[in-house]
Amino acid sequence: MKSEDVFKKVVAHCKEYGYVFQSSEIYDGLGAVYDYGQYGVELKNNIKKYWWDAMVLLHDNVVGLDSAIFMHPKVWEASGHLDAFSDPLIDNKDSKKRYRADVLIEEYLQKIEGKINKEIDKAKKRFGDAFNEEEFRSTNQRVLANQAKIDETHSRFVKALEDNNLTDLRQLIIDCDIACPVSGSRNWTEVRQFNLMFSTEMGSTAEGANTIYLRPETAQGIFVNYLNVQKTGRMKLPFGIAQIGKAFRNEIVARQFIFRMREFEQMEMQFFVQPGEEIKWFEYWKEARMKWHKALGFNDEDYRYHDHDKLAHYANAATDVEYQFPFGFKEVEGIHSRTDFDLSQHQKFSGKKIQYFDPERNESYVPYVVETSIGVDRMFLQVLSASYEEEVINEEKNDTRVVLKLPAPLAPVKLAVLPLVKKDGLPEKAKEIIKELRYSFNCQYDEKDSIGKRYRRQDAIGTPFCVTVDHDTMEDNTVTIRYRDTMEQERVKIQDLEKIIGKQVNLRTLLEKL
Repeated sequence: MKSEDVFKKVVAHCKEYGYVFQSSEIYDGLGAVYDYGQYGVELKNNIKKYWWDAMVLLHDNVVGLDSAIFMHPKVWEASGHLDAFSDPLIDNKDSKKRYRADVLIEEYLQKIEGKINKEIDKAKKRFGDAFNEEEFRSTNQRVLANQAKIDETHSRFVKALEDNNLTDLRQLIIDCDIACPVSGSRNWTEVRQFNLMFSTEMGSTAEGANTIYLRPETAQGIFVNYLNVQKTGRMKLPFGIAQIGKAFRNEIVARQFIFRMREFEQMEMQFFVQPGEEIKWFEYWKEARMKWHKALGFNDEDYRYHDHDKLAHYANAATDVEYQFPFGFKEVEGIHSRTDFDLSQHQKFSGKKIQYFDPERNESYVPYVVETSIGVDRMFLQVLSASYEEEVINEEKNDTRVVLKLPAPLAPVKLAVLPLVKKDGLPEKAKEIIKELRYSFNCQYDEKDSIGKRYRRQDAIGTPFCVTVDHDTMEDNTVTIRYRDTMEQERVKIQDLEKIIGKQVNLRTLLEKL
């Protein structure tokens, strides 16, 4: 199945099974804004809990914060967002569609890389165990030609970004013969910068109102509270402040479902360190965050690091954790060494001293910062994309199923209890079991349709365990437990259910891998 088709099916599945809805859908929706349904909100909360516990619970020197969305306008002047928070945009004159110029070039480079990978895959099949990929890459003429094209384009791309040269960025799009995905034409406008912050007004009257901004990131709320947390918590370097919260960006090129939205949620941690130790901690968090992702048990080959071609003005090191979505490798998390830029800027603009007194060095200084920043919504989409499967159970009978193989600790519903029939006291017995277990994990009762259809429905929701109550249950207090991933069934005692299921769905099973 083509990757594009898989992605369309994931999006459709989200709507059909109560994971994600278009915001204001009855009014034809609002572009790039989405609502999370009854199962989506549970999965989202479980992802946030996994992140929060991995950060705060497992680290003695990381504490939490919940800062306000509205902040003083000076914050965004100090951070540079008022002047520099923008994207390079280009329009196609025929389709009237707008694109990010840098994304068009990155996708072009990915297509050439895809051609190289196809050549390598064909050679692997042809030569089998005797295949030497390194030698093939260095000798095959088609691979060499495509690699040279990548190197040249990439070099020009990086220089244009570093110089903030919008003319060269447009020329590169033209020279690479990049066409509009909609019209197929190459009739491009000039590249322009577009600020992404939403503005609003705060005040009792229009005349006395002040222009303020919806925060485009949660990090600044941490920086302006650095001293409050450090002093009240008696924190010693190195230490971190973690936060989960909403952010807002006026994305002109919002697409790919919930991957890029105008209202989204971030999980960020700012780690304050001594100057000179930032790269050591950058490497530490780079490895720790990749480990967090891979602990979910998805294919390791679908993850990779991507070092930034152009460093932000405040950074001296930056990398992304990328995941291979159905639409290609894309960023899910960023790890950045932000130096002392943020705290120094707020010290300058506020006129308040924001420094740390180091008793060991007997001096005061502005700490350096290492940041980890992950989008909750992107992580949500990554988990769903990795979990979605279409399986053939019996080809002769045309028996198939759609299943979400979600990691059990993240699954919205942990257990479905199903009476075999709606009589003979079986529904009452099933509800008894739920009443006992609902204090330990999220349970669901379902009595509608045949038992087979109910299994399929729970597979599609991603429920890792189903328990069937039958007539034997009334005699010996045993039930049939069915495992989602293998569809295997076994007979167990009702009193053992909490132990069997609880062991698998507890977040501890993930946290112990870190």
